[in-house]
Amino acid sequence: MTDVEKKVMVRLCAKILTETKLYDTDMEVRNLIDWICVSEQIKANNNTIRNLTGEYKKIEPDCREGVRTQLERMKELCKERNNLYEKQNDLKGQKQKIEKSLER
Repeated sequence: MTDVEKKVMVRLCAKILTETKLYDTDMEVRNLIDWICVSEQIKANNNTIRNLTGEYKKIEPDCREGVRTQLERMKELCKERNNLYEKQNDLKGQKQKIEKSLER
């Protein structure tokens, strides 16, 4: 059944229901209509999920690459900081030696 055929059938059913009290009086009719409504909500949710997943998959590689770049920069910063700490300790040692020699 094509989408157009489905739409025509749904419109026909809706027209029949608005002109009669079938939805209120016939439990099978109510269940069939409720089933159609729930099925359409499920389809809509699945389409939204697919769209969100597609968007996520488009964005993910760039994010991962950005994170990878940032992690590399963080490693560089930590290495530079550690080198400066070592230099600081060396300088403090030199300073203490100079201070000791000045005390004499």
